[in-house]
Amino acid sequence: MPANENVIRFIRDNQQSFLDDLHTLCAIPSISTLSDHKSHIDHAAEWLAIKLRAIGLDNVAVMSTDGHPVVYGDTPPLDGQPTILIYGHYDVQPVDPIDEWNAPPFEPTIEGEYIYGRGVSDMKGQVVAILAALNSLKKINGGFPVTVKVILEGEEEIGSPHLGMFIQQHKELLACDFSVNADAGIMNPDLPSIVYGLRGLAYFELLIHGPRSDLHSGQFGGAVPNPAQVLCELIAGMHNINGQVTLPGFYDQVNDIDNGERAALANVPYDEQEFLATAANPPGLHGELGYTTIERIGARPTLEVNGLYSGFTGEGSKTVLPSKAMAKISMRLVPNQIPTDVAQKLRAYLEQNCPNSVIWELSELAHAPAAIMSRNSPAVISAASAMTTVFGVDPVFSREGGTVPVVGLLQEILGIDSVMMGFALPDAGIHGPNEKHHIPTFLRGIEAYAHFLVNVSAS
Repeated sequence: MPANENVIRFIRDNQQSFLDDLHTLCAIPSISTLSDHKSHIDHAAEWLAIKLRAIGLDNVAVMSTDGHPVVYGDTPPLDGQPTILIYGHYDVQPVDPIDEWNAPPFEPTIEGEYIYGRGVSDMKGQVVAILAALNSLKKINGGFPVTVKVILEGEEEIGSPHLGMFIQQHKELLACDFSVNADAGIMNPDLPSIVYGLRGLAYFELLIHGPRSDLHSGQFGGAVPNPAQVLCELIAGMHNINGQVTLPGFYDQVNDIDNGERAALANVPYDEQEFLATAANPPGLHGELGYTTIERIGARPTLEVNGLYSGFTGEGSKTVLPSKAMAKISMRLVPNQIPTDVAQKLRAYLEQNCPNSVIWELSELAHAPAAIMSRNSPAVISAASAMTTVFGVDPVFSREGGTVPVVGLLQEILGIDSVMMGFALPDAGIHGPNEKHHIPTFLRGIEAYAHFLVNVSAS
């Protein structure tokens, strides 16, 4: 039973107001990883708390953690109706490289059918959309169709390091039947999709120490170990020629893709040229031998180098033998892989392969578990029906390559699944320059959330 016509009419009549909210929220530079943006994080949290109160939620609070705050609010309990925990995050990534933006990243700009700015797609657009749906249902119906709890965190872009403790400390407050997570996307503006699997994350910083200071490469090169060379050789050895990770035991807990799921993933629309375009047009593709691109990015684990630094990197030449070298390394994990376990496997690799002429130091910076959800739960069926109502076609089901830490945390701590229901597009440019959100899809998303909440009530 979808939302009634009056609700949908209200949404369409108030589209500009919802876009204004998106503009206002995205103008706040709530970059969670940079300490000098702490005041902006607090500003975004307070703005959202004001918005939740205006919509009609109760018990609204900006709740402190050992890091950035969580914004909470809920609606009066309804007998006989499920309780839904709505999750979102209000923090954003840094804007570097700033010179590649066509407009200031925190001055949202509309061009054609798109709004540009940091966070418009990941994920302030999704937060504004689901709050707009709640507001529309309350305005027209005088209440909410289900019991709703909302948590909006400010640390997702740095791996949600304090969210697990927050959930653990507030298990009773957050108790619910399932979560709806708006931090997701769809295949294209005319093809909705529901993500049922997410990869986990283990993120490290590897330091290689050699001499106590940089040295003249002519006087000492060839006789003193070069940390940069050692680091490059270590990284080169982390994959074999078939694109497989070589850490000892890395695949021990990895289940291969069964034939049924492989057939389902084969139904996910895929065009190589479109994929290359959304991947910033590399010359070609690369990955683990024996798997399709869709399988590689959703159902197989990976190890990637995210950053390298050593020695002289300025203009011109300086013949230096560096004293140290550093790499940032991330692993995307699949179900059954445990972040602490892969950390041990990385240490075992370094112990086996790092020469005694240097000293290595490994720090784990972030981790999150992988998650897999049922495709046949009443909540997922309600979401699929809502998308069909709005888009006119049934959604496809897919596994996402990214990590949303809260999904695994909610499974582990509260024992609940999440419905991944968001409307970002693959070409949105999230985390990069000129991030954008497709306005017609943003507005369709509001309607889909309204239908979903009513569908859940009826189910």
